Amino acid sequence: MYEIIEGFVEAIRLIVTLDPDVIAISARSVIISLTATVLATLLAIPLGATIYFGTFRGRKGLINLIQTLYALPTVVVGLLIFLLISRVGPFGFLRLLFTPTAMVIAQTVLILPIMTGLTISALSGVDPVLRDTLRSLGATRLQFLVNIMKEARFAILAAVAIGFGRAISEVGAAILVGGNIMASSFASSTRVLTTAISLETSMGNIPESIALGIVLLMIALGVNLAITTVQHR
Repeated sequence: MYEIIEGFVEAIRLIVTLDPDVIAISARSVIISLTATVLATLLAIPLGATIYFGTFRGRKGLINLIQTLYALPTVVVGLLIFLLISRVGPFGFLRLLFTPTAMVIAQTVLILPIMTGLTISALSGVDPVLRDTLRSLGATRLQFLVNIMKEARFAILAAVAIGFGRAISEVGAAILVGGNIMASSFASSTRVLTTAISLETSMGNIPESIALGIVLLMIALGVNLAITTVQHR
């Protein structure tokens, strides 16, 4: 018990003194996950709107498939991306394996179904009276879409927050395609919070593991607090 308490004390010291390793790993995690979230948002919102407002055959089956992919294991996503960008894969010539770019791709693929499905759910939650009112007033298709998306913006914002939380907390894909490399160059390193916690714990560096875990929790709570504040306003 004493060792655990000592570990927490040392972890707080590392955070308060802005330990360079902790700061670098934390910054890299945020940058990679934020980039993946932005890319997924740019894809998920138009895709979700297209599926929701579409009338094509197989629409319900597609929605069910998207919802099933919510539980897509991170290691499966990592394995898929690994096979595609490895030296013998179809995109091996791009030399993306064990780079931050590969991690961004893996995280984007991982959270895209979640954000698409939640966008569809957000649009489904819009009051039907609003849709009927817009049609009765003769709104054009563009005006209709803009107003519906505006009405669902807070739910969509929550979907973005959930996507970011899922991206920054995953570990399986990050290790497979990133390799958990700590290089001298910030841009070449692929060690993020989750992979660093796993490594440091296995090496017995409990204080640093706790420090990284606290930072990860602070980031997740900070994002959720910011989203909640915006929604309340």
